[in-house]
Amino acid sequence: MSQIEFKNVKKVYDNGHVGLDDINLNIEKGDFAVIVGLSGAGKSTLLRSVNRLHDITSGDITIEGESITKASGKKLLEMRRNIGMIFQHFNLVKRSSVMRNVLSGRVGYHPTWKMVLGLFPKEDKIKALEALERVNILEKHNARSDELSGGQQQRISIARALCQESSIILADEPVASLDPLTTKQVMDDLKRINKELGITIIINLHFVDLAREYGTRIIGLRAGKLVFDGPVEEATDEAFSEIYGRSISADEKLGVD
Repeated sequence: MSQIEFKNVKKVYDNGHVGLDDINLNIEKGDFAVIVGLSGAGKSTLLRSVNRLHDITSGDITIEGESITKASGKKLLEMRRNIGMIFQHFNLVKRSSVMRNVLSGRVGYHPTWKMVLGLFPKEDKIKALEALERVNILEKHNARSDELSGGQQQRISIARALCQESSIILADEPVASLDPLTTKQVMDDLKRINKELGITIIINLHFVDLAREYGTRIIGLRAGKLVFDGPVEEATDEAFSEIYGRSISADEKLGVD
């Protein structure tokens, strides 16, 4: 049984735009799957449908054999708890400390009133410190999040996902706003987490060379349709040309817009 399965998934937005068009896709546990395609191809829609940030129009998505599409209430919260999320713009509470932001990954495990009051148990604080250590930013745990660089803030968001103890991490263009050196640091963190902890990573990237360097699997979308799905070794220039509908330039390989 695949960890994540898309079954005839379609997403049509209110304006009639088809975001996903009959997607059938299996993600295996431990994959480092990179979703690529032009802007508007459906990459973010596909990614965000996994944890129901976007509801699909028809079809079904299952996690560990259970339908997240049909889940509601407590069951949906439990399923989302198993799916960490990393955003392009970090999605941190900027005025809060690094530690408080990482601890927010534990909110799904406790009553809301405790989290509002910041009543995190000692065990959660230990998990948060361990997560910060894993992304090499432990020394910043008392700093305010908005005092840190973009790369450091993104590593906080990775630590938050780790503190959540999820078996799946979704990363929506996590390096799009970072410089090349910081991009490598963040991608190295994600790859290490994938290898050492066996956490499934599904990531959207515009950068072809990064997709080839870090991914174990490439998923190509074009106008909402799945046009490529295979191991990174099969992701040739010809395959990327099929995904993008034309030959890719040197700048696009490097992620230069």
